[in-house]
Order: sequence, then structure tokens, then C-alpha cells
Amino acid sequence: MTGMKLFYVPGVCSLSPHIVLREMGADFKLDKVDRNTKVSESGANYNQLNPKSYVPALQLDDGTLLTEGAAIVMYLADQKGGDNVAPKAGTKERYKLQEWLVFIATELHKNFGALFRKSPDPIPRETLQKRLDLISKVLEKQPFLLGDKFSAADAYLFTVLRWSPRVELTLPQPLQQFMERMKARPAVAEALKVEGLA
Repeated sequence: MTGMKLFYVPGVCSLSPHIVLREMGADFKLDKVDRNTKVSESGANYNQLNPKSYVPALQLDDGTLLTEGAAIVMYLADQKGGDNVAPKAGTKERYKLQEWLVFIATELHKNFGALFRKSPDPIPRETLQKRLDLISKVLEKQPFLLGDKFSAADAYLFTVLRWSPRVELTLPQPLQQFMERMKARPAVAEALKVEGLA
């Protein structure tokens, strides 16, 4: 698979597929989107390309555009190098990966969004804390969400947990340790460096 292009904004949810692409050793290009003008570094009008108007988007070599981070990483899991980021298709472990990706998208990512918008409602913060406590119990017993092996779900979890300081949320110790393990991965370190986040 060659010729993929990831549209991204530094530090937002597009960091997750960026990490996954690097973990896979994929051949890809990055195209940074300006948050204000919605014009990419290559000159693309991102709103025309993706009417949802938010990143990430992965453009395939045939011009097909995939959006939604969880869908993008599941697509990548089925490409060359995908065994570095996901269990084999059709296995129970693969469905556990999908379960985690959906959970992170709907229970963590969504609630962080409410806190970024300065919602006066305390429910998102309380819900987020409960969800983080649940994940913390999992990561007390194992290094990654699926056990001993890194997966695309860990890239997504790492991405959203990076936002904790911005919403004044203290991560439980097992999650802090997870963050350190993730930062030590060469693909993660490189993605952070390239996005200017290191």
C-alpha cells in the first residue's frame, strides 16, 4: 500500500492514526491542516475534501477518503504491517480491539470534547473519571489494553489521555505509567517530534 496521505492537526485525534502508520512502517505522507483557514500545507481546501471539517482523514492512493479515527485505524489494520497494530481479522482478539476503539471514541473522546467546550455540566467530568478508573484497573494488570502487545487502541488511548492536563484532570498512576511506556516507543516519539509535540 503506497501513496496514502494523512490530513492532520498537531496534537488532536489525528495523532492516533499517525502513530499507527509509523508503528506499521507504512509508506505515507502527512498534510497539515490549518485549524483556522482549513487549508492544508499542500494547498487543499480541507472543507471541500472532507465536509465534516475535522481531522483525521486518510486519502488512499485511488483518491478514496476515509474519515473517523477508529475507522481509519481498522482499515490500516488490514493492510501490510497491520499485524503490528492489530490482532488477526476474525479472531476474538480483533473484536476486543474494536470494542476498545469504540469505547475510547464514545466514552473518552466525547467527554473530553465537552470539557474542552467548558461545559458547566459536571456529568462529563464525572463520567470521564469513572471511565478512566475502569481503564486504570485494566492497565494495573497488563502493559497494554489487549495484554502484552501494543495495538491501535493504545495509540488512540494515548492520544486522548494527552489532553488531560488541558482539562485539569489528574490521571491515575497506572495511566501515567502507560503514558510513559507509550512515549518510550520509537514510533510514538517520532510522531510527537514530527507534530512538534515532543
